[in-house]
Amino acid sequence: MTLMTILLVLLVIAALWASMTTLLLRATIALALTSALLAVVMYSLGATLAAVLELSVCAGLISVVFVSVISLTQRKPFKEYVTRRLSRLSRFWPLPLVLMAIGLGLSFVHVPVQIVLPLPGGDGDVRTVLWNLRQLDLFGQILILLAGVFGVLVLFKGEGKDVD
Repeated sequence: MTLMTILLVLLVIAALWASMTTLLLRATIALALTSALLAVVMYSLGATLAAVLELSVCAGLISVVFVSVISLTQRKPFKEYVTRRLSRLSRFWPLPLVLMAIGLGLSFVHVPVQIVLPLPGGDGDVRTVLWNLRQLDLFGQILILLAGVFGVLVLFKGEGKDVD
């Protein structure tokens, strides 16, 4: 197995852990681990700016915001926690299988991606690199941001109650 394969497997495991756990602090730690692994993958693929943004914003800032919000919430009784966990596991048990099938299917699809590195001493400021040379990285960052927003909505969704 190559290092990239190991990193991607760890990335999927951390992402599944983040989405399947019912304890918010563990989910935050798993999300930070997922972001850190994604930053390592991005860096090894040559997307250094995206990797730095991923590591600093997603793994760092977002984790701090999540932990501070979690500290402001109330704990649920243990019985409700166990019931909710069993309910979630029963609903999402095929999720790892579906993700593995999608990943296996995508591994056979060849998407031509041209990686263009800026020339040293040239037009390599951050604006030019992000908007002209790294559109795919920017698209990935937007998807990660939307996934984070969706995750916050799911985690803090009122369970049929109006929150004042």
